Amino acid sequence: MPGSSYMLRVFASKPFMRFARRFGIGDAELWETVNQDYDADLGRGVFKFRLAREGQGSSGGARALVAMKVGQRIVLMFGFEKKDMSNIKSDELREYRKAAQIYLGYSEEEMTAIVREKSLTEIAQPNLPSLRRTQKHGKSI
Repeated sequence: MPGSSYMLRVFASKPFMRFARRFGIGDAELWETVNQDYDADLGRGVFKFRLAREGQGSSGGARALVAMKVGQRIVLMFGFEKKDMSNIKSDELREYRKAAQIYLGYSEEEMTAIVREKSLTEIAQPNLPSLRRTQKHGKSI
């Protein structure tokens, strides 16, 4: 948008944040991952990213399905370890595509309201002061 100071916003669903905590990946690593090249474009705003644990390669790691409007908004929707699941089924992918269209269709004000309702968590860009930091090791998000 010309003349705007728009900034990328990254969000995560509650189930995704529970997965990320179990997998051992923090906010800074999530932010870094989704700001790199994606592994696959699954269509209609759904992308797959590889997640790796510190000191381990990404091939045996995990995958994240995200809704993404490049340069504007990313919503981490679902995460899974490769050892538990090789890939998602086609009917599941259809549902994630529907969810992506909904997430990507919301206005910035609507996304802020969703975060306030605690339906999504906003992940703050690392090393920048922000009032929207996610909770770590605390109560369920």
